[in-house]
Amino acid sequence: MADHKVALRTPRARLGALLALAAVLPAVEAAILAVVGFQAARGLSPQITAVWPYGTYHELRWLFVYHQTIPGFILAFVALSVLRGVLSAAFATLAWPTGTPCPSWQWLLRRNIWVAVLTAVILSPWVALSMAFATTALSWYLLASVLPLLLLAPFLLRAGVVADWWRGLPRIGLVGWAWLNFAVLTFAGALLASVPFRWGVPLAAGVGVVNGLLWRQSVAIAVAPGRVHWRLVPMAPLTVVLTLAALPAVQPVAGYFQDERTGWRPPIIAEPLPDNVPFAVIAIAGHDSEYDGEPAADPRVERYSYRGLDGQDRPIPYTALDTHISLGESAALLAAHVDSLHRRTKRPVALLGHSEGAMVARTYLEKWPQTEVEAALLFSPLVMPGRTYYPPRDIRQGWGVVAGWELRALMAWWNLTDVSDETPDQPFIRSLLADAPFYRNRTLCPVAGVRMVAFLPTVSAIEAPPGEYSRIPVFELPALHGGLLNQAAVADRVLNFLAGEPVERAQEEYALLQRLGAAWQPPPLALRLNPVWSANREADPAFTGKICEAR
Repeated sequence: MADHKVALRTPRARLGALLALAAVLPAVEAAILAVVGFQAARGLSPQITAVWPYGTYHELRWLFVYHQTIPGFILAFVALSVLRGVLSAAFATLAWPTGTPCPSWQWLLRRNIWVAVLTAVILSPWVALSMAFATTALSWYLLASVLPLLLLAPFLLRAGVVADWWRGLPRIGLVGWAWLNFAVLTFAGALLASVPFRWGVPLAAGVGVVNGLLWRQSVAIAVAPGRVHWRLVPMAPLTVVLTLAALPAVQPVAGYFQDERTGWRPPIIAEPLPDNVPFAVIAIAGHDSEYDGEPAADPRVERYSYRGLDGQDRPIPYTALDTHISLGESAALLAAHVDSLHRRTKRPVALLGHSEGAMVARTYLEKWPQTEVEAALLFSPLVMPGRTYYPPRDIRQGWGVVAGWELRALMAWWNLTDVSDETPDQPFIRSLLADAPFYRNRTLCPVAGVRMVAFLPTVSAIEAPPGEYSRIPVFELPALHGGLLNQAAVADRVLNFLAGEPVERAQEEYALLQRLGAAWQPPPLALRLNPVWSANREADPAFTGKICEAR
């Protein structure tokens, strides 16, 4: 027995134990996901043994989605923090460089449990933001939730092994290894999402071995003697504070790229239609758009109003707050507009919807199948929204209840710079959550008697888990969300489609980008678990990898 203990203290034995531990846990998680057939979460398993803070980010996303009560969340939070602390202390011990004095196991254990709790608290706002992403399927929420990880990782990586980790700048080598682990996890998630389930277990184990090697290198750099730049400055706390302080800037930046305020006049509104277009067209702007009542250049084209029509059947001017109504209410206003426009023009109607406007059009086509609409163009539709859930404000339990309250606190902070007063409980968001099975499964499904096309910016590729995302023709083009409609090439395709020509172009890089985003999305809430969705007839794309399927 004594000889065995001595053998485990040798560098080779410790390295072997490190790599084995780092490989086994991802393999176990990958095996569990394979058994239950959880397609959409396959890219997450390698993160369980990643360096700080990616492992904590991994557990928090599962916890934020899969909890039902506040006490249950607190108990799970404490338990996961303790387990993460124990696991990280073990990794630090096994990865400690030969020739450098190693602290006692008791010190490492206490420290890493404390760091696990601290890291979870620091990361929780960004995990809540990832929940907002999974609810709305807007790519900038995902980017805003992941980018702070890259900023904070080099600081948090040394927190479990260095007493004064919060002072000074991390070494450039530590930054490199932390970011390399992020890249490894990103590509590993893409690979896991691409291979059959039976290959996922050995692949996850292989990535775990890479995690172990990264632990070894990272700990060695973190504890190596040498000069620390700006040693007297509390850089870690400052970075955390500045990162949180920058959060209110996300919405104004995103709104700038949407460009849907008062000046929203894409070519379909600003220019007359050619004579070969047989349709009357209703153009539906997106979330937080505004309308001042200015008519379109062509009398056959009208702006949709989120306040409906006046007594003379003209669209009523509206403000950004008016776009926050539920999708069902918006669809009812659109139904009245379709009837009015068809009656006045005696023409079939085409719908052109952008972002939320695309969801309004799709909701209308589902609820009013007998319609005068014969064509629909969906620009930047939300791809598989409603993948997570949180109950309304007045309900104290339900899936994601704590995540909902953190989102409310986050949005209150956000609204310091956002005049549109975004809230997680606005009717538009609640309608996405209430009818999530439909929007998750059928947004880009064909509708009988209606020619359809979806114009997708390539950034939307990271908005949906890998798998099937559309069964209607798609036109994909490099762009940000909201950046397609004003492009000249796209404007020409709109007119071609309205004239009856087929319009379709799928980009090869779209599927690749879709897979590269797999590692950083929260796991979807299984449709069958949520009693709010129990009456739905939809299959679950998170498990089938298919859309437009009935249960």
